[in-house]
Amino acid sequence: MNKKIGEIQKELEQATGIERARLCEEYASDLRTGVQKLLLKYRRQEERLRLERERLDGMRLYERKYADCTWICGIDEAGRGPLAGPVVAGAVILPKDCEILYLNDSKKLSPKRREMLYEEIMEKAIASGIGMASPERIDEINILQATYEAMREAVGKLGIVPDILLNDAVKIPQVSIRQVPIIKGDEKSVSIAAASILAKVTRDHLMIAYDEQYPEYGFASHKGYGSAFHMEAIRRYGPSPIHRKSFLTKM
Repeated sequence: MNKKIGEIQKELEQATGIERARLCEEYASDLRTGVQKLLLKYRRQEERLRLERERLDGMRLYERKYADCTWICGIDEAGRGPLAGPVVAGAVILPKDCEILYLNDSKKLSPKRREMLYEEIMEKAIASGIGMASPERIDEINILQATYEAMREAVGKLGIVPDILLNDAVKIPQVSIRQVPIIKGDEKSVSIAAASILAKVTRDHLMIAYDEQYPEYGFASHKGYGSAFHMEAIRRYGPSPIHRKSFLTKM
C-alpha cells in the first residue's frame, strides 16, 4: 500500500544529503502527481545546493593556496565612500573546514541575508575583530590612512596573531604579518567575504543608531552615502557632527 503523500513529504523534509537522495530514488516509481511534484521540488533544491557549494569551492582558491598556514585571516572594510560616519574594518579567521552557505561580497547580498550571515560568521569564526576610524580621524589623516588604521585595529582585536592576511586589494602599512592583496577579494575569498559582511553590518547598525540622533539626514536609509535626499539635507541643515568635512569641500 502506498504511503500518504503527506507522510512522504515529511520524510523528505527531515532527510538530508544521501538519505534524501535515496528516498527520491525509492519514490521515483510512485507515479502520483503529488509525489512527482515533491520529488521535483527536492531534486531542484539539491541541485541549487550543489551549485552553491561549487561556487563556494571556487572562493576557497586562496585558502587552499595558503593551506600550510594555521591561521588565515580575511580583511575588508566598509564605508570608504560615504560623506558621513566612520570607516569600519573587519578581520575574520574561519575554521578550515567551515561551510557558510551563500557567503559572498557583502554588496551582493540583501540586508536580511547579510544579517543572517553575520550571526553565522560570529558563531563559527575562530576569531574576529572590528576596527574603525571616526569622521574626525578621516578628516585628519585622509580616508586611505584612516582605513589602514581601522584594519590594523581589527587585526589587533583578534586575540590571535594570524599567519597570513588575505586583504581586499590593499597592503596595510606598519603590519609585520605576511599579506596577500587580492583584487576584488571579497568575491574570491571566503575569509575576505566574511570580513566584508562583519564590517558592513557593523557599520550599518551604527548608521541606523545615528539616524535616531540626526533624523533629518536619513542615515538609516542611505548609510551616509551621497543620495539626492542626503545632499539636499546637507544643503538645508549644514553638516552634522558625524559628517566628513573633507568630503564636503566641493559643496
